Amino acid sequence: QVQLAESGGGSVQPGGSLRLSCAASGRFSHTYALGWFRQAPGKEREFVAAISWSGGNTNYADSVKARFTISRDRDRNTAILEMNNLKPEDTAVYYCAAAPWPLKRGEHWGQGTQVTVSS
Repeated sequence: QVQLAESGGGSVQPGGSLRLSCAASGRFSHTYALGWFRQAPGKEREFVAAISWSGGNTNYADSVKARFTISRDRDRNTAILEMNNLKPEDTAVYYCAAAPWPLKRGEHWGQGTQVTVSS
């Protein structure tokens, strides 16, 4: 069984920043990519960003490029999403996911953390 635990969501004004963390544990394949998806009210879940097991490859949705940065810590079991210049349209529940690269679809999911961008 794989557990993914997100933290770091919250509320921020437009132009602000937040940092999300995803810690993986359990029977976690150490070749898995880690990434983030998000789901806004009334919309489908969409891909945000992903990072390969080695950290050498990353991928971002066009809507977040140059604003969001994904990284992986030294033990590779934790992924960090740095979100800058946040916009109201970034408001959503953010879900951590794990799967083989390129992580187009998650095999394991976290519970989700709310991000709200509002003035």
